Amino acid sequence: MKTLVTGARGFAGPYLVDHLRASGDEVTTIDRTGTDPVDITDRTAVFDALARHRPDVVFHLAAFTHVGESFERPDRVLRVNVEGTANVLDAAREAGVQRVLVAGSAEEYGAVTECRPITESDPLCPVSPYAVSKVAASYLAAQAWLADGLATIRVRAFNHTGPHQAPKFLVPALARRIVAAERGGDSRIGIGNTDPVRDLSDVRDVVRAYRLLAQHGVPGEAYNVASGRAVTVAYIADALVAQAQVPVELVTDPALVRPVDIPYLVGDASKLRATTGWEPAFTLEQTLADVVGAARAGEPA
Repeated sequence: MKTLVTGARGFAGPYLVDHLRASGDEVTTIDRTGTDPVDITDRTAVFDALARHRPDVVFHLAAFTHVGESFERPDRVLRVNVEGTANVLDAAREAGVQRVLVAGSAEEYGAVTECRPITESDPLCPVSPYAVSKVAASYLAAQAWLADGLATIRVRAFNHTGPHQAPKFLVPALARRIVAAERGGDSRIGIGNTDPVRDLSDVRDVVRAYRLLAQHGVPGEAYNVASGRAVTVAYIADALVAQAQVPVELVTDPALVRPVDIPYLVGDASKLRATTGWEPAFTLEQTLADVVGAARAGEPA
């Protein structure tokens, strides 16, 4: 399979690139940084890149991804996630791409009314600028299939983490503060709201799902990528703290509390499993241990 990955230097991008290559695929990458930078908001540059490489499959991962920061820069998040996605879809159609996987987010579901695993048929109720942008990108992908015949696969990935995630996200942030405490730093570790319930997967499992969906997903359909396991933020934090080699204390930091925090966000991945046979390979506990281990090894931000 000849593939192209946008956002290849983000968090999930390098994991996806490695998995594609390990699976025997030919991989081209584009990102706004690197030796051949392409910003997806630059329509001409995106068209030129896809016309040059003419991949069979595009994995569109490039995005503004931080929910909290999207409240501060709604203009930026909409431009990157909506306009950028439109550019990628239009360029893919022009280049004769066979399939485009558009990476969305569980945040699209937003304010769910029942505490149960969410299915793809549940309504979308976005509560952040980031979530709004992902809903719009998803509908652009659906429109590209319905109106233009571009075979798009829409993915709603629930929370995922792993080594090398930026420290502005919960798990790596806590892991690095724990390691700093082990090295003589502050033993009081700040955290935001610990009540929300989340579904947390390993990024290495998520990218496997992406490739399987690119191969077997039904064009125009949306698929959850989720573990189906409900855990509170408090559980995640406590599991990380349990790995600390010195006593540490979690304290609420008002600066880390989001303006709006979805109380429950857990996914039902039955459709993904039925379509592809995917199953997660990593337990949550193993993933958290790997993140702490990477922090101890002094991974770059």
